[in-house]
Amino acid sequence: MSDPFLAQRLSKVKASPTLGITRLAQELKAQGRDVIALAAGEPDFDTPDFIKEAAYAAIKAGQTKYTAVDGTPVLKQAIIAKFSRENGLTYKPSQISVGTGGKQVIFNALMATVSAGDEVIIPTPYWVSYPDMINLAEGTPVFVATTAAHNFKLNPADLERAITPKTKWLILNSPSNPSGAAYARSELRALAEVLLRHPQVWILCDDMYEHLVYDDFDFFTLAQVEPALYDRVLTVNGVSKAYSMTGWRIGYAGGAEILIKKMGEIQGHSTSNPCSISQAAAVAALNGPQEFLKDWVKTFQERRDLVVELLNLVPGISCPKPQGAFYVYPSCAGVIGSKTQDGKIIATDDDFATYLLQSEGVAVVQGSGFGLSPAFRISYATSTDALREACTRIRRACENLSGVTDKAA
Repeated sequence: MSDPFLAQRLSKVKASPTLGITRLAQELKAQGRDVIALAAGEPDFDTPDFIKEAAYAAIKAGQTKYTAVDGTPVLKQAIIAKFSRENGLTYKPSQISVGTGGKQVIFNALMATVSAGDEVIIPTPYWVSYPDMINLAEGTPVFVATTAAHNFKLNPADLERAITPKTKWLILNSPSNPSGAAYARSELRALAEVLLRHPQVWILCDDMYEHLVYDDFDFFTLAQVEPALYDRVLTVNGVSKAYSMTGWRIGYAGGAEILIKKMGEIQGHSTSNPCSISQAAAVAALNGPQEFLKDWVKTFQERRDLVVELLNLVPGISCPKPQGAFYVYPSCAGVIGSKTQDGKIIATDDDFATYLLQSEGVAVVQGSGFGLSPAFRISYATSTDALREACTRIRRACENLSGVTDKAA
């Protein structure tokens, strides 16, 4: 860092690659380029009408003032009911925190607990913001690699080896952004057996994509599977992905009362309460009809199957089939070392993502941003026609490279 005016902690923080790619794609579109953007992590469905109507009603009723810092009583009760109904977890209002998106909830938790030298275990590939949040809290991210061969899931033996006396948290994201990996009950049980041997380790379960699972997968969360870990688990969720409410900015968590209290104190000195209208809409989302989710999940699964099929026909690309979320995380190992028609070498997945955007107008996010290369992330939360065209362009781009291997490693 060259500017002495800026805080030293910023030297460890990088700009979000997903936001960066999305911004670049928008700039190219504004210049008249034909760009298919597959970088943004938000559903393309509109927020359901019954949720909008609840927001309109809240405005008309004058619910436009400050609320309790960490959520209105009625929203906390809706969250409590959701946790009980869907996850078998029992919480009191004092154990619930509501923030302006799941990102703020996670940030508050880390800032409230992580001190200099504390370690936080993160399986790779990871959501891009986890390491930078830990760095801002002056902690140390500890990365544990997963593999496509094991469906990008954390191995219990690898978790055991990563834990030290300095370990404060394990972050477990299921289904995962970016890989779509989702942990079955038996897999969570195996991780729980490790964690029970290390009582100093807390677990942050990021369940934001809970409802977006496929092939009759049964979702479970860790505190549900192992009640003995209940007091050490912060279960994070929100309305953004399941209800297509990304812009409404409501996330929430259930956890230990002391942790929730301190998270609220931090929020009270940063943003204060989440938007009052968004909170009213979130109540409707959690308490209202859920049948539409089946149709959305069916559509997402069809898109997933299409993208996986088409990408596995592309030279140099290998695409596993994820169990949840709305992302695929293909390997591009087969194109590393290849050359473009003008002689440029594709040395990294950053190079490959840049090449796709410049040559074919397809915006994807490079695997380096998620901590596991060479790979890239595609969001299939867009129309089937756009996905089909994007895969056609990716195939053409790879066929125009020289030195591509038949299939990625």
